[in-house]
Amino acid sequence: MSVSKSLIHRLERICGSQSVLSDPDELLVYESDAYPLVRALPGGVVFPLSTEATSQVLKALQDHEVAFVPRGSGTSLAGGCLTGSDAVMVCTSKMKRILEVDLDNECAIVEAGVITQEISDAVAEYGYFYAPDPASQSTCTIGGNVATDAGGPHTLKYGVTGHHVFGLTVVLPCGEVLPLGGRTQTTHGYDLTSVFIGSEGTLGLVTEVTVKLTRPPAAYRTVLAVYDRMDDAGNTVRDIIAAGIVPAALEMMDQAIVQILEDAYAYGFPRDAEAVLVIELDGIEAGLDRQLDRILTICRENRVRSIDDAASAEQRAALWKARKTAFGALGRAAPTCITQDGVVPRSELPHILRFVRQVADKHDLRVASNFHAGDGNIHPNFLFDQRDPRQVEAVQRASHEILAECVRVGGSVTGEHGIGVEKTEALKLMFNDADLAAQRQVKHVFDPTGRANPDKIFA
Repeated sequence: MSVSKSLIHRLERICGSQSVLSDPDELLVYESDAYPLVRALPGGVVFPLSTEATSQVLKALQDHEVAFVPRGSGTSLAGGCLTGSDAVMVCTSKMKRILEVDLDNECAIVEAGVITQEISDAVAEYGYFYAPDPASQSTCTIGGNVATDAGGPHTLKYGVTGHHVFGLTVVLPCGEVLPLGGRTQTTHGYDLTSVFIGSEGTLGLVTEVTVKLTRPPAAYRTVLAVYDRMDDAGNTVRDIIAAGIVPAALEMMDQAIVQILEDAYAYGFPRDAEAVLVIELDGIEAGLDRQLDRILTICRENRVRSIDDAASAEQRAALWKARKTAFGALGRAAPTCITQDGVVPRSELPHILRFVRQVADKHDLRVASNFHAGDGNIHPNFLFDQRDPRQVEAVQRASHEILAECVRVGGSVTGEHGIGVEKTEALKLMFNDADLAAQRQVKHVFDPTGRANPDKIFA
């Protein structure tokens, strides 16, 4: 079943003909997100410009009994933005206003289509920033971050998106506008704001977000530690946290991704190193050097080859640019890349790194890893050619085995990418039938007809 012309015309009356796409050639742009294995043309795409317009759009879709899929920038790595010809994609990318900066309450109200980095850019003049920093922060939207409860390199100290959201404006599938939370993190009664964070658009569509603003730290210490053995780097991460030190960020890149970065950008990383760590401390100036000295001692105890200090702001920025361009560089290395997103307890990090390599060897796959080592959020990137069915099957098997091992050792099947369509089966590794039934009941309360981002999360 495809979307009717009468519905398309009604959407055009609500949003304007320039804000509705229905031509198959135009819809090609929206047939996929950053998850490469599933493609499908939507029945239409609509770009509302406000909460009120979004409400009218969802009312129209309900009247026509048509499902909808929310989409921001389409950077989902788990297929969270995928739809089909019987559904309409409701795209928030034109809702990009910063509605209010409230310095008295240290928050800002922004529309869902605002690019994450632009929040920090907008409040920098007031001496604030928005702390969550996904690697795609220059392209992803705050609405998408809310959908998956996205993290980033500095999650270790500052937490994920949910720790920095005070309130939401949500449009329910029936078109009702539901304000949640407020301008503080204090809640009374059921914390429905947290219910919607991480729900991947399956309960409703977020149109506005009230985000917490944070004062930037006074000082930084950032170093690059180079290792000849991956196990030594993993043990360093474990030992730093065990010592009671919580860096702002503790990131790892393996040899494969270092070589890909060097081929692409020639940053100057040692190509023969098996792993490198990016370690950052921040806070008040007093005490940072003492913490850094302890970290350097731990690095040496774990046979670090060398430690380079990013002494200036320019050097620090260059190091973080290298870390955050790693995913983009993978496109130069293979026709297709799938990034996994498991989580393990930090004590299991050395084990899971060995396990990833064993699984890749078993399935004859190339894997390159860059990940948030400090909080155990691993990102093995499988490099392959999706035109080869054998390779596709091998990647899917390898991914499932890694996620199963993450759960077995006490972790999770996702840290920040969400479940989407990719991990609906993997979710069963974590929850039994009763658990999943309870979650479906929550969805039914907000989406009784099952039209909000169907076929995501639950198989």
